Amino acid sequence: MSALGSVVRSGVRGRRVQTLVIALAALIAVAASVLGGSLLVVSAAPFDDAFARQRGAHLSVRFDEGRVEAGRLAASGRADGVSGAAGPFRTATVVPRSDGPGSGWPMTVVGRGDPGRAVDEVELVDGRWPARPGEIALAAGSPIPPVLGASIAFPDLPGGPALTVVGVARSVTDTADAWVVPSQMPALTAPGDDGEGDGGGGYQMLYRFTEAATAAQVSSGVASVTAGLPRGAVLGRQSWLTVRESVARDTSVYVPFLVAFGALGLVMSVLVVGNVVASAVGTATRRIGVLKAVGFTPGQVVRAYMGQALVPAAAGTALGVLTGHLLAVPILAEAGEAYGTSSLGVAPWVDGVVVAGVLGLVAVTAWARAWRAGRLRTVDALAVGRAAPAGRGRRAARAVGRLPLPQPVALGLARPFARPARALAMGTAVLFGTVAVTFTVGMAGSLGRVMEARAHDAADVVVPGPRPGPGPGGARSDGPPRVDPALVAGAVESTAGTARHYAAAKLRATVAGVSGIVDVVAFTGDASWGGYAMVAGRWIERPGEAVVPTPFLAATGTRLGDTVTVNVPASPVTVRIVGEVLDPRNDGRQVFTDASTLAAARPDLSESSHHIAVRPGTDVSAYVGELNGRLAQWGVAARAGGSGGGSDMVLTLNALSVSLTLMLVAVAALGVLNGVLLDTRERVREIGVHKALGMTPRQTLATVLTSVAVTGLVAGAAGVPLGMLLHGWVVPTMGEGAGLRFPGSVLAVYHPAEVVPLAFGGLVVAGLGALLPAGWAAGTRTATALRTE
Repeated sequence: MSALGSVVRSGVRGRRVQTLVIALAALIAVAASVLGGSLLVVSAAPFDDAFARQRGAHLSVRFDEGRVEAGRLAASGRADGVSGAAGPFRTATVVPRSDGPGSGWPMTVVGRGDPGRAVDEVELVDGRWPARPGEIALAAGSPIPPVLGASIAFPDLPGGPALTVVGVARSVTDTADAWVVPSQMPALTAPGDDGEGDGGGGYQMLYRFTEAATAAQVSSGVASVTAGLPRGAVLGRQSWLTVRESVARDTSVYVPFLVAFGALGLVMSVLVVGNVVASAVGTATRRIGVLKAVGFTPGQVVRAYMGQALVPAAAGTALGVLTGHLLAVPILAEAGEAYGTSSLGVAPWVDGVVVAGVLGLVAVTAWARAWRAGRLRTVDALAVGRAAPAGRGRRAARAVGRLPLPQPVALGLARPFARPARALAMGTAVLFGTVAVTFTVGMAGSLGRVMEARAHDAADVVVPGPRPGPGPGGARSDGPPRVDPALVAGAVESTAGTARHYAAAKLRATVAGVSGIVDVVAFTGDASWGGYAMVAGRWIERPGEAVVPTPFLAATGTRLGDTVTVNVPASPVTVRIVGEVLDPRNDGRQVFTDASTLAAARPDLSESSHHIAVRPGTDVSAYVGELNGRLAQWGVAARAGGSGGGSDMVLTLNALSVSLTLMLVAVAALGVLNGVLLDTRERVREIGVHKALGMTPRQTLATVLTSVAVTGLVAGAAGVPLGMLLHGWVVPTMGEGAGLRFPGSVLAVYHPAEVVPLAFGGLVVAGLGALLPAGWAAGTRTATALRTE
């Protein structure tokens, strides 16, 4: 081995603490960067690739067949800006029945003779395309599980047609839930229907535009293809950008979160590596002089200390790549499942960029610190000692000495002023550790608020209702029996301790132009207290009004004050949107309204759950027992309310945040340990003198620990507001990635009772980092310390 290699190896082995700190800092930076970079790459890649391969439709529009003729719609395919069109295809919203789950959910069926090629080439996943009446191909994401050979009946339509599943297909922009041959459509369309209700007929047109990269360009295309059509001819439309955003939503929500941790990891890596290398150079000045005296050139000295930084950084980088891949597996699996592909993985070029970037940062930082050592003259390097320059920190020592404090504590408090640069480096490490802890506490609080809004669990007691069953008015046999809601409400009102209550019934519906199921929740009574967090607008006050989640507004292109037609089985219902509510369930495709709004469409509405708030001081268990005694005659039972549970995304985010925060705190503590260890080694002779004059081991321990007290307190006090600012930026950005807007309650999660302990957290981190060097100093024998140079 060369002389240079021997110096690098001895430096790495001799400075084990510094080596561990550099490796851990690099590991965190690389792991967070690999994970974040991979999500940035794959968040839209599967959709973009499939959209190009299948020539997906930039715009799908559903038209009212009673207001516009098929010939006129075909001519719209030649409008300005249209590069390709398919249709018009007959379409209908129907309610199927089958033996499996999903029965009774409305679905959109389109009549197409083949999968198509020019626009929206539907990809066959299994089986074949329908070739004759009586056959149907289900979408991969259909409400009914796509099983080849299964029979699907439509008993609510004239003649009760039954179709056999012959294929499973996927439209890249979800243009339908199922496809049949065009000659099958008349049997799926109820005579005299206006195109919006159960069995309603209409036309679907699919368009590709020459320019459709932005929402404004798609809107221009909409205006072009609908120009001159009668008012009310368009029942609904869907942009490819909305579908693309929905597909990317599950992964894009992680990106700002990981960018924050990645940035913290990178900054800490640079600071810690720079501090460790600078400390190594500062404490080895005499060793550098010896190396130069035996023939080492300035360049070899620089390379030696760069090597001592790059060797542990390379090891940490390798482990960081592995950790990043392991962390990415569950998240990329979610992305693949959302789009139906199992080929998602970390792109090799992401690994290459991250590895090169992190090692490059370490190399540049180490070079900058080692360059000064290489320029030292041999004589100067041999003559310079390790102690702080004489006189530095004396004013601070005299000022602290006048305070009514024990002498060991005063000595410790004055120590940072003797090495201000080192104290600043330790404080910076503690600062970023405190920022990470504060951010994680706020993140957990915000996610908890989101889950509370998702579960709507403000009720103390809940009486579950039967799940909606197949067809209008049906109830599933595997749930609670169907009971007149008025009877349950009477029992609730007559039970002592009831403060207020409301009933909620869930129906399945569709909205024109939007593929998939929309959950309609109809309330009887005031449900505004039930845990529904309003983002904008107001709660329902009268019939015909509705509140909807943010993704619903985005998917339908509506805003507060607009009306939307909901295809409830039996007849369409038009509601006016008066409020925006936080609710991420079912991708936000929900409509909340008053039960009286649906009275005409569903007079037999009875699939109701009942939500009850009890008076203060009422024992919930006793209340539930008394209420169940009244409900037993109908075969239903009440239970105590509670959280509806979390989601995989929240659990993953919480696990990631805790893991990454622990790693950052560990790096901060190791950074303090490194600095305090160097300081105690420099002062070992001074410690020996103090011990010879009567300082006890406990007093020595107090001196070393208090040397980081001020640094920890200041860094903690500064890190808390910075962590709160980071939380205030990341959480709304994550909401935007998930297609949600958060109310103020989701962001206002910090309370004074939490902020004060967080500020003292910096002191705890600093104390933990200084504990080992303090124990070493306290245990060192006086004679040994006095003999040390």
